[in-house]
This record gives sequence, C-alpha cells and structure tokens, in this order.
Amino acid sequence: MLDRDLASLYGIETKVLNQAVKRNISRFPEDFMFQLTETEFQNLKSQIVTSSWGGTRKLPSVFTEHGILMLSSVLNSEKAIQTNIQIMRIFAKVRQMLLDTTEIKLDIVQIQKKLENQGKNIELVFSYLDELTNKKEEQKPRTKIGYKK
Repeated sequence: MLDRDLASLYGIETKVLNQAVKRNISRFPEDFMFQLTETEFQNLKSQIVTSSWGGTRKLPSVFTEHGILMLSSVLNSEKAIQTNIQIMRIFAKVRQMLLDTTEIKLDIVQIQKKLENQGKNIELVFSYLDELTNKKEEQKPRTKIGYKK
C-alpha cells in the first residue's frame, strides 16, 4: 500500500507517517517497505486519470503486509494503537492454537502406538488359538481307564 493511503487509514498526515518511518528506519527492511522508482510512479499516475496527488516532491513509499503491521507499532494515532493491540491479541491466540495442536498431535501419536501394540497382541492371541486347535486335531484318541462293560 502507498504511504498516503496508509496515512489516511491510520488517521494521520502522510508527512507524519514518513517521519515516523525515518525515525524507526531499522524496523523497515526491504521486504517491509520500498520506494517507487520514477517509472513506477509515472505508470501509477497514468493509471489514475485525475491525479489527486498534485505536485509531490518525493517518490512515495510502498509498504508490504509486514510493513503495514510494523507501522502500527511506530505510529501514535489512536487507530494505530488499537490496530497494534489487535495484532498482539491475534498473535497470542495463534500461538495458543499452535500449542494446542501440538498437544493434540502428541496425543494422536500415543494413541497410534497403543493401537499398534494392540494389533500385535491380537495377532499373538490368534496364533496361540491356532496352535491350540492344531494340537487338539493332532491328539490321538485316549484310551479309557476304568471298568469295561
């Protein structure tokens, strides 16, 4: 997003936004913010039939998703402060969800191990049953002991 659009969203002037960025430039690496080239700026102006920019003295800055989020931590407008608070709350919720899913995954692994062991135990029981039935079939008839009629 362009610096002027973000300034509007955060309820401040563009120059205030740019000053805050300059004071905290180490928080805005290339993948958070960059400046349009002259060619890009001309292409942008040609796409907007009536330019509301008037005469700008410097090329606008463009912010990526991460840069937009970082802006909320360096600006002092009420909207920026509320946005930053929401970001922190969401971050905490996402972290808790990750912890919860990790616990669930561990539980699933334990259940799988138990099921594997039960499967082996069931196979063992069936093999013992097979051995017993084979022994019964192989047995010779018993000779009877006792009085004969």
